[in-house]
Order: sequence, then C-alpha cells, then structure tokens
Amino acid sequence: MTGFARREGELVCDGVPLRQAAERFGTPLYVYSASEITRSYRAYAQAFAAVPHRICYALKANANGALLRLLAGLGAGADIVSGGELLAALRAGFAPDRIIFSGVGKTQAEIEMGLIAGVGEFNAESEREIERIGALAAARGRVARVTLRVNPDIDPGSHPYVATGLRENKFGVAIGAALEILERARRTPGVSIVGVQSHIGSQITELGPLREAARALARLSRRLAAGGFPIDTLDIGGGLGVDYDGSGVPSPADLARAVIPEFAGLGLRLVLEPGRSLLAAAGVLLTRVLELKAAGDRLFVVVDAGMNDLLRPALYGAHHRIEPVSEGSRPARRVDVVGPVCESGDFLARDRELPTPGDGELLAVRDVGAYGFVMASNYNLRPRPAEALADSGCLRLIRRRETFEDLVRTEL
Repeated sequence: MTGFARREGELVCDGVPLRQAAERFGTPLYVYSASEITRSYRAYAQAFAAVPHRICYALKANANGALLRLLAGLGAGADIVSGGELLAALRAGFAPDRIIFSGVGKTQAEIEMGLIAGVGEFNAESEREIERIGALAAARGRVARVTLRVNPDIDPGSHPYVATGLRENKFGVAIGAALEILERARRTPGVSIVGVQSHIGSQITELGPLREAARALARLSRRLAAGGFPIDTLDIGGGLGVDYDGSGVPSPADLARAVIPEFAGLGLRLVLEPGRSLLAAAGVLLTRVLELKAAGDRLFVVVDAGMNDLLRPALYGAHHRIEPVSEGSRPARRVDVVGPVCESGDFLARDRELPTPGDGELLAVRDVGAYGFVMASNYNLRPRPAEALADSGCLRLIRRRETFEDLVRTEL
C-alpha cells in the first residue's frame, strides 16, 4: 500500500499505520511518504520527457536531508536560495552543475560559495547582481553561467504573499528592460549569459498565467538568440498549485501541454523549479487532542500542534484538510482546531466540520510536506516536531524532536 490510504478504517502511510508512528515518536510529528515523493517527481519527468529539460527541486519547500537524498537519487537538480541550502544540497548528493542559485540579496560570501562549488547557474535578480557575480568570478579566474530573472508583470491569481511576478514585487527585472540589461551584461568579465528565468508565484491553480509567462519568456529568448547570445537555458520556475481543498488543480502533464508549444523551435533546455507540487501531498502532521473547550456557541478542539509547528493557516489563512487517524461513528460538529501557542492567531482550522474527537485522539493535518516543518519556529520556547519517513512498510526517524538543551545551545 503506497501513499496515504485507509486500511480497516486506519490511516496509513506507505503501509505504516500512522497511529504506530505517533506511538513510536510522539506528537506533533511530521510523517512523509517516500512513494508519493517518487510518484510526484516521475509525473514531472514523464510530462516533459519530449523536450530537453531539468527538474530542479526548490529546497525552500522542505530541506530535510533524507528527502533531499531521495530526490537527488531520482535524478533531480536543486534550486537554492541561500548558502545554507547550497550546503544542504551538496551534502545530499546533488551534483554541483545541477544546482541553480536563485534568490534576492545573495551576499558576497554566498556568491563565493557558489563559485567554489561550481554551481550550474546563478539566477541573477538585477543588473547590479550580475556585476557582483562577474567581479567575484573574474577575481578567481572563472566564468560564471548566469541567467537573468525577469518580471513579466503577470498576476498568478494566488495569495499576495506568494505572488512574485508583479511589477510591485521585489523579484527580477522588468521584462521590457531585460534586453538592454543583458546587452551590457554580455560585456561584463567573469559572466556568460546563458538564459532567462521567470517565476511568477506559488500555489497557481490556473494554467493561463503560466502559459502567458512562458510565451513572454519565449519571445525574449528568440530576441536574445537572434542577437547572438549563447543561450541554452529557459527557466520557467515553479508554482504549480496543490489541491489543498479538493477543488482540483492542473497536473504536471497539463502544465507541459500548456507551455511546451510556446518554445517550439527554440532548441533550449527547459528548466523547472517545482517545490510545493513535489512535496506537499507527501506529508502529514500528526497531532493529539488535548481537550474540547466550549465557549458560547463555539467549540475549540485544542491540540498539541500550533502555529509554531505549522504556520501556513495563521500566516496565509491556508486551508489544510484535517481528519481523524482512526475512523469511527460520531457526530460531526463545526469546530475551531487550535494550538497551545499564546496567540489568538494560533489555529490549524476555523469553522471546520469535523467528526467530534475525544481527548487523546490522533488527528492528521494533510498536505504539509511543503512549507510545513521548514517554516516551523521555537516561539514560546517550544521544540520543533520530529520528522519520520515511511517507505515500503518501514518507518524511520529522519529528524529527532528538539529538546530544551537544543534551544539554548547557542546562547552565551
């Protein structure tokens, strides 16, 4: 049994009962499905098999080393946005030339780390950054491969905090200014302009904006090729949405059908940077009910996981399905599922219909494999959860639960 399913009313992950996972490692606990990660990656690989391509997993979605090693073993490249993510990618076995160094505000130290490692491309966010990369590369007698991130001013239709392709966003350069910038950049010692990139946002559930961005990138690439630039890469970023609420989202195959025709005749390698759509459905957060608390006409289900463990509901108002690990016959109630953090914004769900749980009952918060643990904090001096990986009926701990000693270890 692969992925998440029910067996005799019990929720299991890759054949491992989630009740067993909670008993072994406690709660709150993140549990990931190796088979679901593999399935998601292969769906992308198959969808884009007809064209030269590279799938570079965006580490910002989840940077646990065990999951990174799994993806590297499947053949993925890596999309990183910090020096720490670079070290994690190298540690996990990603080949340096399959790593793309993205992100606004790269420091001199981070650029030098990338040069020393020999990353495949620097995805530059500005003309000044190209100059900085060139100066540092030339000082080392190297030539850095650089792509320029362009901003096509396209609304992805997602939450404002994860929209990155509008003119008011901090990312990239205006696409109308790109050709002029790159004409100057091609004369910069230490860099070779090898392509362009655009990432218009995250949790995109309609293909129209992605198709429009691809069309804009293709037009710019044709102008660059005609101008004699030695480009070989066209990076369309990531952003494909996840079906958090059951309303349906496009698949990697749908994405491929929408964008591949836009690049006909270019002969460039297509780069994708998925993160959320590779990992989200592969993870659950297990949490135990501490008590039910009535307040007027509201019923609060107080659990041991809070906004410090899963920030997305508090930060974005994000919807995550919540279900009992063990099915049973009980009346459904509209409840607020709240955590133990001292904030009124500490909730996992509001006004949600849920089979009325009992004290000590185990609940599973679904689709948290991306932007779950990676955004966790120690607010209220609470240790971050443990993480476990299920694979072919076996379960292993891939990150132990923090202790108080861990939290104060760096204090002087």
